[in-house]
Amino acid sequence: MIHIPKSEYSRRRKALMAQMEPNSIAILPAAAVAIRNRDVEHVYRQDSDFQYLSGFPEPQAVLVLMPGRVHGEYILFCRERNAERELWDGLRAGQEGAIRDFGADDAFPITDIDDILPGLIEGRDRVYSAMGSNPEFDRHLMEWINVIRSKANLGAQPPNEFVALDHLLHDMRLYKSAAEVKVMREAARISAQAHVRAMQTSRAGLYEFSLEAELDYEFRKGGAKMPAYGSIVASGRNSCILHYQQNDAVLKDGDLVLIDAGCEIDCYASDITRTWPVNGKYSAEQKAIYELVLAAQEAAFAEIAPNKHWNQAHEATVRVITTGLIELGLLQGNVEELIASEAYKAFYMHRAGHWLGMDVHDVGEYKVGGEWRVLEVGMALTVEPGIYIAPDNQSVAKKWRGIGVRIEDDVVVTKNGCEILTKGVPKTVAEIEALMAQARTQAA
Repeated sequence: MIHIPKSEYSRRRKALMAQMEPNSIAILPAAAVAIRNRDVEHVYRQDSDFQYLSGFPEPQAVLVLMPGRVHGEYILFCRERNAERELWDGLRAGQEGAIRDFGADDAFPITDIDDILPGLIEGRDRVYSAMGSNPEFDRHLMEWINVIRSKANLGAQPPNEFVALDHLLHDMRLYKSAAEVKVMREAARISAQAHVRAMQTSRAGLYEFSLEAELDYEFRKGGAKMPAYGSIVASGRNSCILHYQQNDAVLKDGDLVLIDAGCEIDCYASDITRTWPVNGKYSAEQKAIYELVLAAQEAAFAEIAPNKHWNQAHEATVRVITTGLIELGLLQGNVEELIASEAYKAFYMHRAGHWLGMDVHDVGEYKVGGEWRVLEVGMALTVEPGIYIAPDNQSVAKKWRGIGVRIEDDVVVTKNGCEILTKGVPKTVAEIEALMAQARTQAA
């Protein structure tokens, strides 16, 4: 299984500490365990920022970075080993494991944090933390600060500045290393296989969840613990609902099915959308809309390269889609005027993509100083134009209504343009129809 190597986590911590002000401290909590209902927990997934710096997979942990600390700059508070709890819940790293397996210079029991952390904060000028994202932890942090303040008359020095860690950390996360791209390629490969399997299985009479089950099978078989987000399996008129989640309708002959799904490997997401005919053959109208979306995506790829700005890819999709909708008679008027008035938004209401990484909608600013961000090598993003013709849209001919098409791939910016990570899924009309025809022949 492909994983981020330990050396990478160490490099990240050093890079972050190099950006921190002298005599400062960074404090970051692990994700809390989320309760699904009563005493049933959701499958645990580590906080992305905490994971990015530590690779430590357990809850009830706090990471502390102290640049220049003589006794070691990286401290981890975590659960102690406990034979009884490990019998019920699984092995824990403990303090020895935190040092041996996860690179901590020092490790303390999480139960001792109230006694130890105020002493580590005391005397530091600046505290970096994920302020606002975890209100409960923010309260704990202020309690520790107040412990120091209460001793100010005895000479204790509380910090005088608090800074959000997000700005430094999220900018780092925007640039993917070779090791990160390798993991993302693997997530994309597994997800591509899942989409292919769903295409091969598709037929009228199945349910949307039947195809979701095929996706989940491939994800898990490939080593992914979970999908990167709730899978969308939307057939017929449901394909016009952008974040459709029910996944329980019957697949009908003559309908399209839109699947937006991807798995997560070592906390790195993939995100793929394909749209195909339930019966394996596009109708004339479905094909026309599909090929227009595909042309828009190809135009976007051409605008993803170093020194091009973030919005150029989106602008390219808007131009292709608006022009195409006029040619199909779905919009009337002048291309420039329709773009200026955003008339296309009746059919194409979302943007062409988003950052991708540890979070499916990953961190990182889209604008810097009010200007669209310039793309650089190592940035990863999705490219996902779409056209959605509402079933009740009375302004278009009936033959177009209820057609929803989105095509989405994951790319990484390279020196000369971009690498498409998700090219393992058929995408042209001919490729998709051929794959589905072959699957039907084999099944027969």
